Amino acid sequence: MAAKSAPGRCRQWRRWRRGSWKGLCRLAFFLSQLCVLSGHDHVFQVFPLDLAGLNASETTSVPSYVTRCPSNGLCSLLPPECMSCKTNYTCIYGKPAVFECEVKSQVHCVDEKNNPQKFFTINMTCQFCWQLPPTDYVCSNPTNCKTVSCPRERYSANCTVRDHIHCLGNRTFPKMLYCNWTGGYKWSTALALSITLGGFGADRFYLGQWREGLGKLFSFGGLGIWTLIDVLLIGVGYVGPADGSLYI
Repeated sequence: MAAKSAPGRCRQWRRWRRGSWKGLCRLAFFLSQLCVLSGHDHVFQVFPLDLAGLNASETTSVPSYVTRCPSNGLCSLLPPECMSCKTNYTCIYGKPAVFECEVKSQVHCVDEKNNPQKFFTINMTCQFCWQLPPTDYVCSNPTNCKTVSCPRERYSANCTVRDHIHCLGNRTFPKMLYCNWTGGYKWSTALALSITLGGFGADRFYLGQWREGLGKLFSFGGLGIWTLIDVLLIGVGYVGPADGSLYI
């Protein structure tokens, strides 16, 4: 067999070199995957570093209550949601009592001498939140109960204590209240319409009672008798808006 020529040997050498590089690349890829699966993280140190940074950002997130807590103000004037107080089991109901409190995490306040403070005391009346006077809490208003009825109707309201009031127990509580909402109807307007245009049912139309208004319109106010009765009933507040709301 004749010896291979020089150009043939060069081509064979190039093919062998390309194959060697491909084999080395496959070997390096295999070793890197083996390191990852075996838990050796010295090759890929970037991954644990990134995860640590993510965990740190999560732990340093600001709680929602911090935005409602004045910074560097008096600790005793903070809203109740900015502090945690111990229950005083020796307090007497309805009497002033002293409670030991601590500011919550990431809340900063000072004492009377402008020194940073974390533990402090507050004075408040010993009573539960649902026992507060109506001026100390805000309740939801209904739109489906009758304020003009006999007996007076009640509704279940959700009440929340005002921010500057301290009390025991839950600051949000249910309470049965009398219906006392208004739909914007004026008593003076209804009475004026009853006196002047009551014979045409204008007072009943204004109050949303269109059936009675049509009856007064086609009967000319019940020949005047119905008109006089409505003037009396609206004047004393017995006849009110059809939606059951109160007059303004």
